Amino acid sequence: MRPLTGSRRRERIAVVGSGISGMAAGWYLSGQHEVTLFEADTRLGGHTATMDVELEGRHYAIDTGFIVFNDWTYPHFRRLLETLGVASQPTEMSFSVHETARDFEYNGHSLPRLFAQWTNLLRPSFHGLLRDILRFNREASQAMVDGRLPADLTLGDYLDAGGYGDAFQRRYLLPMGAAIWSASIGELRDFPARFFVSFFHHHGLLAVNERPQWYTLVGGSRAYIPALTAPYAARIRLATPVHGIRREADGVRLRNAAGEEHFDQVVLACHADQALALLDDADDAECQILGALPYQDNTVVLHTDTRLLPRRRRAWASWNYRLDGRDDDARASVTYDMNLLQRLDAPHTFCVTLNDEASIDPARVLGRYTYAHPRFSLAGLDAQARHAEISGPHRRTHFCGAYWRNGFHEDGVWSALRVARGLGYDTEAEPRDPQVPA
Repeated sequence: MRPLTGSRRRERIAVVGSGISGMAAGWYLSGQHEVTLFEADTRLGGHTATMDVELEGRHYAIDTGFIVFNDWTYPHFRRLLETLGVASQPTEMSFSVHETARDFEYNGHSLPRLFAQWTNLLRPSFHGLLRDILRFNREASQAMVDGRLPADLTLGDYLDAGGYGDAFQRRYLLPMGAAIWSASIGELRDFPARFFVSFFHHHGLLAVNERPQWYTLVGGSRAYIPALTAPYAARIRLATPVHGIRREADGVRLRNAAGEEHFDQVVLACHADQALALLDDADDAECQILGALPYQDNTVVLHTDTRLLPRRRRAWASWNYRLDGRDDDARASVTYDMNLLQRLDAPHTFCVTLNDEASIDPARVLGRYTYAHPRFSLAGLDAQARHAEISGPHRRTHFCGAYWRNGFHEDGVWSALRVARGLGYDTEAEPRDPQVPA
């Protein structure tokens, strides 16, 4: 760990929330400050949720929230893993789409799997889909480079103006985006086009061949938690929800079931709506900014019902999007093949399905969970840019979370690093990121 700079005095800092943002903030800050972490749940990790499963006498550790990261766009998270000595393994990151009302499916990972259903070779609409993929990759990349994606342009308007076909939109691009952000097709059409295209570009999703290598953690995503929380493990308070926060001239008071406690600073590493609800004295700017960054719940089921995967085994992918006739406002039905993603040696296929519990055989269910994901909009992007208005020493309150950027694990670490810098952490040895102020 790098030493903290300057002669900043040692302060008592409360971190509220033990997702990746809260745990990383605690790790960065604990070198100089006394960090106390509050978590309402009985476990650490938030979306880092590895579940222990015993089936037919064998034990498995299955990820149900955070699963993958890559070697292009996760520099801060990868550096943490390297520093902590946590092992990872390469994985396959493939994507399939299949329909329930008709026999249509494909897996975009390779040419043979693209035509796993050989009749797609004879479908003009499928060839039109492939042409639109290549055209979108080319035109969207160029529009981003040329600055032709206005800040107020939605993805739906961009696609419609470009004349992209219905097959491309509803059987490829919008399902892929909905799977990535656990959203609905309607919400994807309302996404800021610039935000969407930039994300796809940086993650290699606008290229056919040159793409990042994806990884999972050996033994499940929770493998990093013990080392990341070791420096402040004695001051972790599980099953201790914070009920209210009040800012004062000389510090911050946190209220929980045991009473009130005084700290010098507070890091709110919970969701935006949760953070706002905790503030007894929220000002107008906090209400406006945090209120523009909403979350929504997604149901998650761990199971072994392979009917949620494509009909043809060759079309099975790491991520499998199910088109079942639901309307555009319904959230995506996505099933992760965990054997592929975690390289599990098992006689069963472990699946994690979002938002489709009714379709799963109850006898094959191993666990049910609910995770909240951020919702992105044009108003939300404006709110993200106003972070400095509410976060910092002026109110001894620091807002931290993946929702301040793209909503993923790397963004949680990036956000924690931004907060830690404001409290004196020396990031000279960290990967340089233009979005983190120097």
